[in-house]
Amino acid sequence: MPNVRPSRAKKRTLTFAALGLAPALVAGGLLVGGTDLLDGDVGLAADSSITLVGHGHGHGRGLGQWGAYGYAKKGWSADRILRHYYGNTTAGKVGKSDVTVSLSEKKSVSVHAAAGMRVGGQTVAPGQAVSLSGGNATITRGCGGPVVKTVPATQVDPINTAPNRPANELLTFCAGDEAYRGSVGLGSSGVVNKLHVDDYVKGVIPKESMPSWGDTGGFEALKAQAVAARSYILAGLEQGRKMDNTQSSQMYHGAGGEDPRTSRAADATAGQIRLLNGKPALTEFSASTGGYTAGGDFPAVVDAGDSISPTHNWKATVSAGSIASAFGVGSLKSFEVSEANGLGDGSGRAVKVRVVGTNRTVEATGDQARTKLQLKSDWFSVQGQKSMPKIVKPKVGPEAPGGGGGLLDLSPLTDILNKVVPGLSAFGMPGDIDGITSQMQPLIQKLIEEGTKALDLKAAALERPVNRERSDNSQGSTGTVSAPELITDGHGMQGLVQVLENGVLYFSPLTGAHALFGDALTDYLAQGGLEKLGYPNRDGLH
Repeated sequence: MPNVRPSRAKKRTLTFAALGLAPALVAGGLLVGGTDLLDGDVGLAADSSITLVGHGHGHGRGLGQWGAYGYAKKGWSADRILRHYYGNTTAGKVGKSDVTVSLSEKKSVSVHAAAGMRVGGQTVAPGQAVSLSGGNATITRGCGGPVVKTVPATQVDPINTAPNRPANELLTFCAGDEAYRGSVGLGSSGVVNKLHVDDYVKGVIPKESMPSWGDTGGFEALKAQAVAARSYILAGLEQGRKMDNTQSSQMYHGAGGEDPRTSRAADATAGQIRLLNGKPALTEFSASTGGYTAGGDFPAVVDAGDSISPTHNWKATVSAGSIASAFGVGSLKSFEVSEANGLGDGSGRAVKVRVVGTNRTVEATGDQARTKLQLKSDWFSVQGQKSMPKIVKPKVGPEAPGGGGGLLDLSPLTDILNKVVPGLSAFGMPGDIDGITSQMQPLIQKLIEEGTKALDLKAAALERPVNRERSDNSQGSTGTVSAPELITDGHGMQGLVQVLENGVLYFSPLTGAHALFGDALTDYLAQGGLEKLGYPNRDGLH
């Protein structure tokens, strides 16, 4: 349907929701009302297709690996990256150092080590091997050789159980020749690997990140990944989760997959974790957030670093027949995003989808749709959908538009903000994030005060005729709908937005206060609004 255009002849009351500002982020256009994507009375042919426009790869909760790499290349430290993605956590140190991981693909234990091993209180000489079965350990001369001795045991230990041991001490499976740090045993969940958490992390990072990032300005991203991996395994075990070596937990294939670059990142962060309420945080991460994290345990934040991700933007064409089959609705009549989180391009991540078929109607979560349709992420919209999804706001962090938090990256704005907020330098030098964050509230309050004054003056000016010779050119009463709201635009500029009955007032330290009405407002929103164009630098009154 066409964009609704506020006019002075017939006033229309605008709201933040109508402008797509939920939780205060302008959407790509002003759409009100609407109809189903497809005529509900007409079924689609099974071979017809629907195009989905999406962003990111994975669930989007917590750290985005490509975003971390992008931020590292911009000079961010690992600590800053971690604080950005895990906004309600604090830095901490490892308490319990050993972890136990299920080796899901292993069905039996038969291992050897060049330096020897220990099992059931016995020393196993170099050249000998150990097999575990039925609560006993069988020591043989080499893998599959003659039996030397059988002792009660369910675990084989290296000759030295300390972390970071040399290769000749690592337990190596007879089948496949795969080496593992720490001990290997049989437990209720099958074959398990018990080892120091810092050793474990060395086997995770090269499987979950790209070691080559360490050569291209991304070493701090690898360090951040190390801390996240360490926190995740400790939190999972503390919460009673079964932690294995697959994507269900985090990828881990022992010492054989280690890389010197990622091992350096593990060593550089040894013992470091993130804490939530004093306990290890379950620091989830995914490949690419698409430019905005999903929220959840960690408040949603803008992920500008993700712009370098190869899956930052994507499209998928799915046949009507595939959708109908995936949801079991008969012949497909319509498929639409009914609820979204309102963060980022379009309406943000799909919270719920509605699938209408000839047999039944199904409502599913965006994540269920991602899985059933094999999409890269749950941040997708239906190309051509005419009805706007209902916005369901998740928790947002201090760097998210509408988050009400801080100007955490002030370096590009320092000179400008000093003009509006005297004494900014007292809050720390540009880039001194800790100094700024610790005293953020007075700075934000001053920005709000100065911005509100500027908006009040602009609103008062609009009450006067624009052309003094023709009083009918007056904007008339501006009719405030809402109080000014603190919002960050897509370029990192923070300012205020105030919705009126027939227009919107905008203020930022860089642009000052400006008003948009009528066609000017419609055009601005249609081109992407705050997210794409940033704060307007002139009035648009027609």
